[in-house]
Amino acid sequence: MSISADRILFSDDHLLAVSKRAGELTVRGKGVVGKLPLYDFLHEEYPGLRVLHRLDFDTSGIVVFARSKSACDAVLASGFAGWKKVYRAIVAGVIDRERGVIRAPLPARSIKEKKAENLVPAVTNFTVLERFVGATYIECNIETGRHHQIRRHFKAIGHPLALDTLYGEQKFNYTFTRATGFHRFFLHAASLDLPHPITGENIHIDAPLPKTFEQALKRLKPAR
Repeated sequence: MSISADRILFSDDHLLAVSKRAGELTVRGKGVVGKLPLYDFLHEEYPGLRVLHRLDFDTSGIVVFARSKSACDAVLASGFAGWKKVYRAIVAGVIDRERGVIRAPLPARSIKEKKAENLVPAVTNFTVLERFVGATYIECNIETGRHHQIRRHFKAIGHPLALDTLYGEQKFNYTFTRATGFHRFFLHAASLDLPHPITGENIHIDAPLPKTFEQALKRLKPAR
C-alpha cells in the first residue's frame, strides 16, 4: 500500500510531512483500531519512520515525521524551537474584534488533574478571516503546544469550535449541523514553518483546506 502523492507535502532524507485527514488517527491509541493509523500506513513505505507530533482524530492538516534518527533527536532536543504552526477553524458566535491573543493557562500534557498549581502558560494568537450568521472563520497560531489548546482556548473566550462535542455548545452544534449537514468540528493545520533539523534551512509547508471544510464555509450565510 502507498499513500497518494498529493498527500505528501514535503519529503527528504530526514523529514516527511503528510496531509492528515479528519477522522484519521496519527498513531495507534489504546482502543480498537478501525482502520490503519497514518503512522502504521506510512511505515510500510518509509521504514524507520519516527513520530514527532500528532493531531487530534478530527483535526486535519500537516503532520511531520522524522525519517532519520538524527533528525528526530535534533527536533526533540530543541523542544520544537522555531516551529510556527498556523491553523484554520470555524468557531461558534460572531467575534467582533479583528484579532486577539488568548493567554488562559492550561494543564500540562503530562498532568490529567486540573488544579491551579498544575497549570502552565498557553498562548494562542488569532485573526478573523470571515464572519457568518452565528459563526466566525478564524486563523490562529499557537506559541505553546498544550493538550487541546485551540479547542480549550476558544471555549475560554466563549467561542468554542463549531461541532466540538467535548468543549462546544450542544444547542449551537445542533443548529450548525442543520445548516451545513456536517457533524465533525473544523480545525485544520494549514501551514508550518520550521528550521530543518540537519541543514538549518527554513522550510515552509502548506496543506490545502479539505473539501468538506470549504463546503461548510459555502453553506454558511455571510454576516451583514
